[in-house]
Amino acid sequence: MTDATVRIGLVQQACTEHKHENLENAIAGVREAASRGARLVCLQELFATPYFAQVQEPAVFDSAEPLDGPTATTIAKVARELNVTVLTSIFETRGAGLYHNTLLVIGPKGDTLGVYRKMHIPQDPQFEEKFYFAPGDLGFMSVSTPHCQVGPLVCWDQWYPEAARLTAMHGAQALFYPTAIGWLPEEKAEHGADQLSAWQTIQRAHAIANGVFTVSVNRVGTERSAAGSIEFWGHSFVCSPSGKLLVEAGTDPEVLVAECDLSQIAETRRIWPFFRDRRIDAYGDLTKRWAR
Repeated sequence: MTDATVRIGLVQQACTEHKHENLENAIAGVREAASRGARLVCLQELFATPYFAQVQEPAVFDSAEPLDGPTATTIAKVARELNVTVLTSIFETRGAGLYHNTLLVIGPKGDTLGVYRKMHIPQDPQFEEKFYFAPGDLGFMSVSTPHCQVGPLVCWDQWYPEAARLTAMHGAQALFYPTAIGWLPEEKAEHGADQLSAWQTIQRAHAIANGVFTVSVNRVGTERSAAGSIEFWGHSFVCSPSGKLLVEAGTDPEVLVAECDLSQIAETRRIWPFFRDRRIDAYGDLTKRWAR
């Protein structure tokens, strides 16, 4: 059973080189969100460390953790203490040479309700994720929580309408996108505003096309590496099934809380019946890399 309304918290933070500081900051954010009535709280992608995928560095694999490692265990204790559900990102190791960018849905009893492994893995300058992460092998899903049906997704997944559609078709009422995205300094002046706008637009479009809430949690701050630097642009937000922005952060660390009326899902889908009118008989080419 899900709630009629649910308050969702987002923890937007800057990351330091010290894992314990990042974890403490994330926990402080969860506590603040819970104190403001949030029953679901989402942390940003790979929040426990700087964004290490700017460069290819084999030593980074030593920081990966199993699903029941110290980061997940610590967050589980906080979730149980505060009686909230937390979506927490980890750098998962399944064994030597096999690693994933993984999102755990940890329930208010501290138990793991769902495990999602990032399906789409990018490879761009200073986003060297294919070096670190194997593609997810658990598929798209909806995870039952005491508050609503959660659709876990991660960062690069947010650009793919197929991912949003399939997650919604599994029953998700809110799509969650923990994220690490920002500007390269040499591109910001010319492309920065357009990149940010595109990032917000595609996710708001997923909300509209599927009649669900969308929750996007990005990091902030400038992180430097041997390859250069990335200025993470923040602007975490929640939007309604009609695409309306309910809350939005700026470019500083911030905790957001949005009240989401789940009845809007049915109301919106009755007005815009996109699932009714889908031509599933004509979509076979979507399973091909290219139609021609």
